[in-house]
Amino acid sequence: MEQSGFEGKDRQICLLRDDQGIIAEILVGIAVPLSLYSFSFVFEKLRGELSPAFLKSVFFRVEGTLSTEDKTQATIGWGLASYRFDHFRKDKAKAALPVLAWPEGVDRPRVTAMIESLCLIKTLINMPSNYLGTDELADAAAQIAKYSKASFGRIVDKDLLEKNFPMIYAVGQASPRRPQLIEINWGSEDHPLITLVGKGVVFDTGGLDIKPPPFMTLMKKDMGGAAHVLGLAHIIMSLNLPVRLRVLIAAAENSIGGESFRPGDILASRKGLSVEIGDTDAEGRLVVGDALTYACEGDSKPSLIVDFCTLTGSARAALGYDIPAFFSNKDVILDELRAIGMQCEDPVWPLPLWQPYLREMNSPIADINNIGTGKAGAIHGGLFLQQFVDPSIDWIHIDCYAWEQSGKPGRPQGGADTGMRAVLKLIEKRIKS
Repeated sequence: MEQSGFEGKDRQICLLRDDQGIIAEILVGIAVPLSLYSFSFVFEKLRGELSPAFLKSVFFRVEGTLSTEDKTQATIGWGLASYRFDHFRKDKAKAALPVLAWPEGVDRPRVTAMIESLCLIKTLINMPSNYLGTDELADAAAQIAKYSKASFGRIVDKDLLEKNFPMIYAVGQASPRRPQLIEINWGSEDHPLITLVGKGVVFDTGGLDIKPPPFMTLMKKDMGGAAHVLGLAHIIMSLNLPVRLRVLIAAAENSIGGESFRPGDILASRKGLSVEIGDTDAEGRLVVGDALTYACEGDSKPSLIVDFCTLTGSARAALGYDIPAFFSNKDVILDELRAIGMQCEDPVWPLPLWQPYLREMNSPIADINNIGTGKAGAIHGGLFLQQFVDPSIDWIHIDCYAWEQSGKPGRPQGGADTGMRAVLKLIEKRIKS
């Protein structure tokens, strides 16, 4: 230990060998309580230090007096580090990854459901758009519903017009991948209703207000909101939480063609509001607006609506890639969710639904424009969506990036979960109170 300079500091590792020179024990310095990604670092360190042949011949176990919570964090972190999106790579079978034995006393169902949910989010976002269109997104939702014996349904193409989802149809009408509303329902009617709404734009060209190439490169991830609500739904159902769950995904591809909606068009909405199109690249709020209206209808009102959307570049300019902006129509939720996010290492940061900025979205010929004239793009997006929400219902809008830019242990470059775990903790807190 002295020769290697190991002092037990956070993220230090020391390999101890027996008298045959074989590794017998590995000492790891980790700050407590454990970070979710502490053992992601250990995983990556072992993978880098040890040969594939050795890794294939051994497994690792955690020793010491860790709490059950720390063991759970360690196991989730290890599992997340083993994630690889290698579906299209020829060398995917060659990798040798460190294997961890289940620590004693760990909450196996929670660990399994968490890893499955987070990997599901990443994989859906990472999948290229030529492999993941609106039908394929619906198929993924159907599989998740089937796994948990939930009901599944969808409204496709011109049925959207017949059933009054005009904005979802308008955004997707130019694409051969037909627009649709995807719905999952699960749970007992005796439990509080929670509705999750996801933006499922499977690719966003920007429409006729076409994006410059650098801004279109990652637009396969514009269905990141849908991926988040499917991942969150999977863990809620897998853990059998006492809620009645409803999932709504507004799925469309914002393509360019003879049937594209245009700048200056006036769209009807399910809410009855007319919307002037100031920018066809502000399409996510249109499809989600119809879904939010639908979420608020019916005799049984949700106790909480949460929407996840990869909505604005303005949120990224304010908070960077790692921290989603979020909005709520209830002030108490702003402080509550921010604090929960910090506690569970899934930071989210509140921005205001500043009502004076609503005038910047005025239209002389419609009830509202889909963009604002000022600089507060993320707030304009939140304000637009608020027009489609029943003010009596608790509502959270999360404007997430859903992408890891550079790559970190447990968080490889590519699709990323941002805000899902924080919302899960909020829901669990609510059902316990």
